[in-house]
Amino acid sequence: MPTVIVPFAGVSGKTRLGASEPVRREVSLAMLGDVLDACVAIGETRVVTPDAEGADLALELSARPVRDPGRGQGVAVQAALAGVGPGQVLVVNADLPCVVGDDLRALFAAAPAGGIALVEARDGTTNALSLPGPEAFAPLYGSGSAVRFTEHAAALGLAVVSVGLPNLADDVDTLDDLRRLASRCGPRTRACLAEAVPA
Repeated sequence: MPTVIVPFAGVSGKTRLGASEPVRREVSLAMLGDVLDACVAIGETRVVTPDAEGADLALELSARPVRDPGRGQGVAVQAALAGVGPGQVLVVNADLPCVVGDDLRALFAAAPAGGIALVEARDGTTNALSLPGPEAFAPLYGSGSAVRFTEHAAALGLAVVSVGLPNLADDVDTLDDLRRLASRCGPRTRACLAEAVPA
């Protein structure tokens, strides 16, 4: 079974939602909860976060919180990987409210032997990674990161594939994204959308 890393920036990571801070917090935590429900079903899960409520939710859902050192997503993932033993690792963003365990199993299975599989977002960033081990990770997030992760794999001599998994490709940056995905979202996000998000 893989180790799963979920970086969660908290409310500060969702400013593009264009909503009040309380709504952004509710949406962010609801999405994290749905992502964690999928992750803990397939392997030991670590949530790297500076957010106290996010850490509490991780514990509640049987994941392990790890302190985010506060220097961006890549450094956060590196912190969460510290001490992870040999074996396959999945890195899954916290804003993928449609993901279910079968999506993560498909990502795990799609990785070439000893290689890397990634799921690219519509904007060219990277939503999820399957790595052969923690040593294969590099902090390459940001605009165009899918290309950089692909180049990184090639530089390591590893095979890499880009996998088309809609529930992992569809991330949430805006309230319009959330509304567009509403029918596919997990139960926590659907409830939040119904209760806290303006129509």
